Amino acid sequence: MADRLDISQRKKDHLALCAGDNVNFRDKTSLFEQVELVHCALPEMHADAVDSHIDLLGKRLAAPIIISAMTGGTDEAAAINQDLARAADQLGLGIGLGSQRAMFVRPSTTWTFKVRDQAPNVLLLGNLGLVQARAMTTAQIAELCRETGSDALCIHLNPAMEIVQPGGDRDFSGGLDTIRRLVQELPIPIVVKETGCGLSRAVAIQIQACGVRHVDVSGSGGTSWVAVEAHRAVDETERQLADELWDWGIPTAASLVQLQGLGLEIIATGGLRSGTDVAKAIALGASAGGLAAPLLKAHRAGGFDGALSFLQRLIHTVRSIMLLTGSPDVAALQRCPRILGPALARWVP
Repeated sequence: MADRLDISQRKKDHLALCAGDNVNFRDKTSLFEQVELVHCALPEMHADAVDSHIDLLGKRLAAPIIISAMTGGTDEAAAINQDLARAADQLGLGIGLGSQRAMFVRPSTTWTFKVRDQAPNVLLLGNLGLVQARAMTTAQIAELCRETGSDALCIHLNPAMEIVQPGGDRDFSGGLDTIRRLVQELPIPIVVKETGCGLSRAVAIQIQACGVRHVDVSGSGGTSWVAVEAHRAVDETERQLADELWDWGIPTAASLVQLQGLGLEIIATGGLRSGTDVAKAIALGASAGGLAAPLLKAHRAGGFDGALSFLQRLIHTVRSIMLLTGSPDVAALQRCPRILGPALARWVP
């Protein structure tokens, strides 16, 4: 019972901390400031002719934008999930659920993850930690996905977060075997994602060899989940380790350039704050960009309408940048000319 209660309390802590300003990376950025998109003064098209639609994980999206995995497991989380899912459905975007570990350990929280009534058409990404997935049968995981109506399942990797978390996981063995099993046996696609520390090219190649075709780099530069756990530390040793690792990880833009040429379909999350960041991520090879903390803050400030307005601004900015780079569609934006600053260029393999 204590473990179950701890999970719910952890979710409440995470929401409160992520809505604040003291969990960002201190000195490390996402490196999107190192990306310049080359202006096209002769786009030769009407702004309304820009086609921002993409096909992702079996769903058609009106714009290459995902509301990143955020929360679940509490009453507040349920309200946030339903509002954000409704906004995503209304605008034709995608949304990710928070970790469904709480749903498995404490079935009474299942309702907090269910958003299909609010968002029947949205691209919905389920979410489960790799360590938890290793201990579960494929049938158990498939049931979690069925109950939420998920179109795909994100398997999240978070060793840095766990190693500093009070009572966190310490055994990260068997991960590749677990990924391989789920790719082969689960009836929906797998998206392997990090949790704020980025994916290197070497890890991406290992994941790809397991049959994975979709990844979420979730790089550093936005919310530091090590920092989140630093605030939750219960003893000085935990606090010191979390403080030292506060800025650990691969910047999001760096992770994107690391994965270029591998043929993976990439979602870019981690430190994206604007439509400009989404456009830059796509120019570096992503299929879509995802945001979490800015949406949480917009929702806290203005509820459903605040979140909807923020998303509408994102879409408008992405479409405007497509016009200003002469990109009639998202595939063209992925190929548009860009200049990389030296801090990012050194990450190119």
